[in-house]
Amino acid sequence: MTGSGTRRILPVGEDALLVELDSGTEAQALHAELLRLRAQGSFPAVRELVPAARTVLLDGLSEPADRVAARLAALPLPPAPPPTHEVIEIPVRYDGPDLAEVAALWGVSSTEAPRIHASFDFRVAFCGFAPGFGYLTGLPERYTVPRHTTPRASVPSGSVALAGPYTGVYPRSSPGGWQLIGTTDVVLWDHTRTPAALLAPGARVRFRPLGEA
Repeated sequence: MTGSGTRRILPVGEDALLVELDSGTEAQALHAELLRLRAQGSFPAVRELVPAARTVLLDGLSEPADRVAARLAALPLPPAPPPTHEVIEIPVRYDGPDLAEVAALWGVSSTEAPRIHASFDFRVAFCGFAPGFGYLTGLPERYTVPRHTTPRASVPSGSVALAGPYTGVYPRSSPGGWQLIGTTDVVLWDHTRTPAALLAPGARVRFRPLGEA
């Protein structure tokens, strides 16, 4: 591990390990390093590598868990490599019902908030909650916003939303407590498409306000 970070390695079932890290940045770096090592064939085979906010799950180990855990504990962790994915552009109508509230939290106008949000480069840190839902990092800490105390019973599909440090796009209608700032017609999950999910961990994303070239 670079720096003074720590990691806990916990068994999960018979053939999986969960690595807990100090930050999302370290989780992203470990996930990237394990993908690199797996591609090189220099790390024990594993069926799935699943990143989350501050964890990485190694599921379907080909070797005994204690042996893989020892490798993980001693694994030097370089900084996460710069993203190499092509940028996925998501056109957005910044018309969400919480846009004015988010703008007030940021101390700007409702006209300025979309420009600020769309000015940043985002990266999919991990996926979850619903098929096709990506947790996107990229907003500076000053733009962190809280979830609603009482979630909505139904958030429309395609809603662009903020919660804590994350931006996300609801791939389907579902309950949710995120701050809704816009909508998009981009399909996040399509089971007839390969891959079905538009967003995957590591993917780069830009939001483009509709009406701009």
